[in-house]
Amino acid sequence: MSETTISAHEALATRRSVRRFLDRPVLQESVLRILRGAAQSPSGHNIQPWKVYVVSGVTKQKVTDSILDAVANDPEEMHQPEFEYYPSEWFEPYLGRRREVGSGLYQCLGIARDDHEARTRQMNENFRFFGAPLGMFITFDRRLATGTFMDIGMFLQSIFIGARAEGLDTCGQAIFTWYHRVIRQHLPIGDNELLACGLSLGFADHDAPENGLIASKLSVESFTTFLD
Repeated sequence: MSETTISAHEALATRRSVRRFLDRPVLQESVLRILRGAAQSPSGHNIQPWKVYVVSGVTKQKVTDSILDAVANDPEEMHQPEFEYYPSEWFEPYLGRRREVGSGLYQCLGIARDDHEARTRQMNENFRFFGAPLGMFITFDRRLATGTFMDIGMFLQSIFIGARAEGLDTCGQAIFTWYHRVIRQHLPIGDNELLACGLSLGFADHDAPENGLIASKLSVESFTTFLD
């Protein structure tokens, strides 16, 4: 475990999406502590619907290579997620927030708005797990209902916060869901399992320009109503 213990509030405040990791191994003991903590996440009727696939080494590289090959050679319509994560048409205030974080990332990297080649290269870093030594894929039984997505969201947040307690960082990556068929070629994911999310896990490279992005967050007053 990290020599410096941080509080739950500090872990929440310092959690962010890291997009460049150090080439530094993560101890299996740390991963197990993170997952044991996440296993305490709440779920409706305690159904605990999550399944986790942790990839590293050869398996992680095979996933990367296969997805990058699909990106380069397959028609875009051939790869689609099994559920709608984003709206088909964006609207305010969500459109503005989306643009702000995307613009901020490319500014940190010095990538111009019309530099489509550089933007594609950066997007493809997702599939390299941003250099992280470990990746995870979270699935659940597709026969369950919409509420299960709430259970999975709480489970994912528990992983993110548990990682901070270990001195580690993460990046949740819904983009992997577009390539669930490719990922299934390398992982024993059952037919009834739906890929909900992928994520990268490791030690943040604090010198990387892309990690200079600190996404703005709403004030509590802007989204909370207190009623006596």
